[in-house]
Amino acid sequence: MKSKAILVVTLLAASRLSHAQQADTTKSVELKSVTVTATRSEKNPINVGRSVTVIGSEEIKNSGANSLAEFLSVHEGIYVVGGQQNPGSLSSLFMRGANGSQTAIMVDGIKISDPSTTDNSIDLAELSLGNIERIEIVRGSHSTLYGSSAIGGVINIITKKNNEKPGIHTDVEVKGGVFNSNGTILSENVLLNYTHKEGFYVNAEMYNTGSKGFNSTVDTVTNPNTYQHSDKSNPFRKTDLVGKLGYHKKNLDVFASYKIASQHTKIDAGAYQDDDNYTIDFNRKLFTYGASYKFNEKFSVTYYGGISNIERKAINDSSQVTASGTSNHNYFSETHKGSTMSNDLQLNYHTKGIDLVAGTNLYQETMTAQTYYYSTAYGIYESKNNLDSLKINSHTSNGFLHADLSGTLLNEKLSALNLGLGGRFVNHSLFGNVFTWEINPSLKLSKEALLYFSYTTGFNAPSLYQLYTPEKDLTSGITRGNKTLKPEESQSFEIGIKQKLNNQLWYSVAYFNTKVKNVVDYVYLWNKSTPIDSLSFSDYRGDTYVNLGTQYSHGFEFSLTSKISEKLVLFGNLSIIAGKIKYNPSGIDTSHTKDNQVQLFSNGAFTTKEIQFIGLVRRPSTANISIAYNPIKKLALRGDVRFAGARSDIYYDAALGPFGALNTVGVEDYTLFDLSARYEIIKSLTAMIRIENIFDTQYNEIMGYATRGRGFYGGIRYSF
Repeated sequence: MKSKAILVVTLLAASRLSHAQQADTTKSVELKSVTVTATRSEKNPINVGRSVTVIGSEEIKNSGANSLAEFLSVHEGIYVVGGQQNPGSLSSLFMRGANGSQTAIMVDGIKISDPSTTDNSIDLAELSLGNIERIEIVRGSHSTLYGSSAIGGVINIITKKNNEKPGIHTDVEVKGGVFNSNGTILSENVLLNYTHKEGFYVNAEMYNTGSKGFNSTVDTVTNPNTYQHSDKSNPFRKTDLVGKLGYHKKNLDVFASYKIASQHTKIDAGAYQDDDNYTIDFNRKLFTYGASYKFNEKFSVTYYGGISNIERKAINDSSQVTASGTSNHNYFSETHKGSTMSNDLQLNYHTKGIDLVAGTNLYQETMTAQTYYYSTAYGIYESKNNLDSLKINSHTSNGFLHADLSGTLLNEKLSALNLGLGGRFVNHSLFGNVFTWEINPSLKLSKEALLYFSYTTGFNAPSLYQLYTPEKDLTSGITRGNKTLKPEESQSFEIGIKQKLNNQLWYSVAYFNTKVKNVVDYVYLWNKSTPIDSLSFSDYRGDTYVNLGTQYSHGFEFSLTSKISEKLVLFGNLSIIAGKIKYNPSGIDTSHTKDNQVQLFSNGAFTTKEIQFIGLVRRPSTANISIAYNPIKKLALRGDVRFAGARSDIYYDAALGPFGALNTVGVEDYTLFDLSARYEIIKSLTAMIRIENIFDTQYNEIMGYATRGRGFYGGIRYSF
């Protein structure tokens, strides 16, 4: 496996491959002309002093990816855990080493989160590739412009609006495939658009996918006489319904959109633990709206907002545990609900040498949960829990100002210089005030080359669960939720260069370094009067969340696209990431822990002294290479190589303390090879085939969970 890693890196260096665009034809080398997310104003990406990728709808469609998680995972700085497992598997995104909850995922500028989860992070499996006009990725801390959760970066999914040509338009796609020995997937996507010549438009879209997956857990049973569950598949189905109407012409843009997303997933009890009757049903209703008006070339105003309601229901019925049909006599169900409401007002002002963006944001989130457990294993036992009466919620108010100042303000000869400055003031209903800021100087080396530097601060608010969940230890009275938690706070710097040469070559290079303090950790508490080596179950004093760690990450990113000829393009990217985390007991707020001994669940260590752990779990260095070839006008061929380096994973170790804790284990690197072809049968009708993991490589994303082997996929698309 190490030889494959060396081969991938050598190819990247020698052949000058890359660019995160992952375009499919030799005609798609150039970046899209405009990005909005990076500066909250329309700018050419080459003029933005940050690491930015803009991906158009055609590139998304032509990629052949079956999910958003799978699509994003081939872009630099990003690794998605779960993207290569069963369709619908929990998919967590890590950007530039940041934790899964520290990257802001947005739809039309509205942050999409899940306040019902323990850390407020979103499962990428929830988001489909339907109804997307483009995706904008901004790497690095962006809390000044977007507030909480933007430590690792921002991914903004911008949905479709009106068509450029008046009339009725449609885009219909059906694709499916087989993978492993018994996995199948079939997806249908239908988009209808009507655009009036005066600017009014209506969109309606339906996206549906269904999968009969394989057994998600790794089968460790080797004795053929030992009972194994008869149901070896983990099915998944998902349906999105979207309606959007608006008006977009000249200086006015108004829209309202409503989306219903529902999915049903069969899951397992955990790593290596198959389960026949464990299911999760997830539903989200998302209403977004907005209006912008451009008064003149200097001044514009924008208002947009969103309301989101989610419900997740998990049921684990009495599972069959022996071949004779014996039941474990247990039934468990839990329902989690959450809501968010966000409203933004933004002002843009432009004059010679100055670009100003100012705005305010109001954000509110709520959560609740109900659980029910019933067992007849040792007599009848029943337990119920309902958080409705607690009315758990938080609200945040923000104000921000960002300015891009040209060197021409001092002297016309300094036009190549630019200085970005920004600040955001945040007031949270529980932990109070936070101020973040950034400085971002850049130098135009030529019309199509930019050298830039940025220093930014950011923050990530604790989740509602971490703050308020009421479970309490009967001995100590300490609750799992901790209202004294402070926000995680980051300091980041980045230096980079990007250049485009004659539309034949594009490259970008960036180095980044990030420090996040006050990292929120889940811990066990133990009797302060008992020595660690003498602890027993009777010394347990509860579990809770505390600010304890400081995480350090740094890395190098490289991307390049080289147009070798009119028919051949090479492109790809390389991301190298390293880091560590330190724990300092002096930072623990003992008012909540009551001076009890603290044991980290994440690694089992007791915080009796300052400790340090090298490496970041589930965050490998990665490389991706693509070769696009058009032998004839109607045919596009592509080969892809995807590499993920060796990394550490976690597993439960019962030997770490009386209750056990997590320990780490090494995971080997892997390299995957894909081939795809796309052919235009007639105008507007295109067929696609793709072979995934050609050599049927056996590998792991997470220890204990299976990944997809060789797969064959095909599809057909019609649009007019």
